[in-house]
Amino acid sequence: MKRRRAFLLISVIIFAIGNLLIGQSTSGVHEEPFGSRDGRSITLYTLTNSHGVEIRAMNYGGIIVSIRVPDRKGQLADIVLGHEKLEGYIPNPPYLGAIVGRYANRIANGKFTLDGKTYTLPQNDGTNTLHGGLKGFDKVVWEGAPLKGKTGVAFSYLSKDGEEGFPGNLKVKVTYTLTDANELVIDYEATTDKATPINISQHSYFNLAGEGNGDILNHEIMINADRFTPVDKNLIPTGELRPVKGTPLDFTTSTRIGARIDDNYDQITLAHGYDHNFVINRKATDKGLVLAARVYEPTSGRTLEVSTDQPAVQFYTGNFLDGSITGKHGHVYKRRYGLCLETQHYPDSPNHPDFPTTILKPGETLKTKTVFKFSAK
Repeated sequence: MKRRRAFLLISVIIFAIGNLLIGQSTSGVHEEPFGSRDGRSITLYTLTNSHGVEIRAMNYGGIIVSIRVPDRKGQLADIVLGHEKLEGYIPNPPYLGAIVGRYANRIANGKFTLDGKTYTLPQNDGTNTLHGGLKGFDKVVWEGAPLKGKTGVAFSYLSKDGEEGFPGNLKVKVTYTLTDANELVIDYEATTDKATPINISQHSYFNLAGEGNGDILNHEIMINADRFTPVDKNLIPTGELRPVKGTPLDFTTSTRIGARIDDNYDQITLAHGYDHNFVINRKATDKGLVLAARVYEPTSGRTLEVSTDQPAVQFYTGNFLDGSITGKHGHVYKRRYGLCLETQHYPDSPNHPDFPTTILKPGETLKTKTVFKFSAK
């Protein structure tokens, strides 16, 4: 009788553990249905590390739906703007949480010339092409798969020749990995069968006080950049690399974001705040990752550090959020309620031969990495 009771108890325990592990892969990634789009199922992947930090992302647009990290008291909060359901992301005009491409940022007049041929792209930002066009990487269904042996997920997509006007069949893989050092590691990889410009980035809006918890003007930011690319009235780089020293764009020492955001300076006026490409300081001996920016929120004590091997980072302060979006928990996202730090190549590089090249050629493999590290003090 005792043996039978023990056997039944063990069976109950095994059954309970089995139920807990439903949807859980060996990599520690939980999967669950999140609706459907374009006739395909959407899956939400939840990554959780040993400290309870949690990142949720889905295969529609590679969108990061939430990032929960602790404050100085150990209290978890979601620090990225977004929606609780898939429907909230359709449409997604501010690109909340999305992978943006084939070319992140702007291409002037929706045109570029490559190998003697002029390519015409959709103009979805005035006369510009922004973040890949009308249906960029943010609006397509990716193939998702949990990583083996890691807490992470890989999203893969084939951007076919001619998609949104771009040449070449481009195979893209973007991997999100959550480490026990509270880092979100993003790896980008791509190959093509025809020369094409490519510039992929991640477009999450951060508010380290918690999403929907006011604006980001009291956040303090350091950007490791002595120069930026000033823009014209269409927010297209003029080609100049202008020193930040003596301008409201000098964040070489940590500064409150709201301190100079409305200064009477041409670049501030044109962008309605900060929406600029900063050239990351890099020594000739620097290989791989370098620190691009550090953001600190004094109320919560949360800090975000961004490191990358890319040449630049776009600092955007949510100037065009206008209260028309109701996000998670009924929070209304008003102007400057979130900030973006988009690691990237320079905007409009295909039309600026003197900028670092963004052309990927057959036989080459694009590999680039960005790390978002979270902490609190």
